[in-house]
Amino acid sequence: PQRRFSADRPPPSEAARTAMAAEDGSSDEERSRVLAAVQSDGCALRHASKAMRSDREIVLEAVRQDGSALQYACDALRSDRGFVLDAVLLDANALQHAATELTADRELVLAAIEQDGLFLQDAAPELRADREVVLAAVQQTWDALSYASEELKADRKVVIAAMHKLRRARVRFVSHSL
Repeated sequence: PQRRFSADRPPPSEAARTAMAAEDGSSDEERSRVLAAVQSDGCALRHASKAMRSDREIVLEAVRQDGSALQYACDALRSDRGFVLDAVLLDANALQHAATELTADRELVLAAIEQDGLFLQDAAPELRADREVVLAAVQQTWDALSYASEELKADRKVVIAAMHKLRRARVRFVSHSL
């Protein structure tokens, strides 16, 4: 478990961190090894100790390499809104492995959708029924419309936005001589 420090106390010294790591059964050597492993393969996090899967820096580095590495993080990090937002900003795939309640967080979902509209599929039903969220998704990629609520699939503005995106995508493959 990750220790929290009160705001009125300074963060622990390097010696104290080393002592806490030893208490947790981890060491600087283990931390260095795990950090190096996740820098080359984010999903190597799955083989790390519980203490390392609770280390914010290590988990963010793993997510930087592969957003799906968030699935191997401790539940506390997967439920931490600020941490998950940082992870989604690194790689939107992290949203798929965030705690379920965070898939209803508008800001998180929009951050993922800005990278790829298809992340609408990972949004909670109420966001898939949110016109602004769905518009952002279909403006990113037309086929995000398939993940919208039935009501928004029949919304004229949403459908026109998706078709506009589709038309631009298809025109890209048409010969310029036409």
